[in-house]
Amino acid sequence: MSDVPPNAPDPDISETEREALHDLQLGLEHIYKGYGSLLTFHHQIGHAMNRLADAEDELREAGHEEWANRLRDDHLPAGAVEDQWTYELVTSFRESFLSDVESFESGVRDELVDGLDHVTERQQQARWRERAGGDAEE
Repeated sequence: MSDVPPNAPDPDISETEREALHDLQLGLEHIYKGYGSLLTFHHQIGHAMNRLADAEDELREAGHEEWANRLRDDHLPAGAVEDQWTYELVTSFRESFLSDVESFESGVRDELVDGLDHVTERQQQARWRERAGGDAEE
């Protein structure tokens, strides 16, 4: 998060650099949304596994030991993707791809605009406030 106030001066960068910063930020925001979907996937699979564990107990209680044992031995310990549990997928995504893209985007912002975020939005905000006849920060 940037410590720069919303009314910071407009950085001296080209329109192409501004567009690149905007696309980097939007790309990162979509990655965050994908990460949120991955967390949802993790939670849904976790709930499903709890239900399967309940089914194992119920199958056993109903006298279906073989099915209960297959569920216990083949499905409950299995990973969701190539033997990885969903928490491992979440952790791997967060610690590799997400972290790498965050660092890259932050590095570009640091170099081009001293870490200022939302450059395009700040520019739009300033134009609209100027057009409205003043600073709307009351």
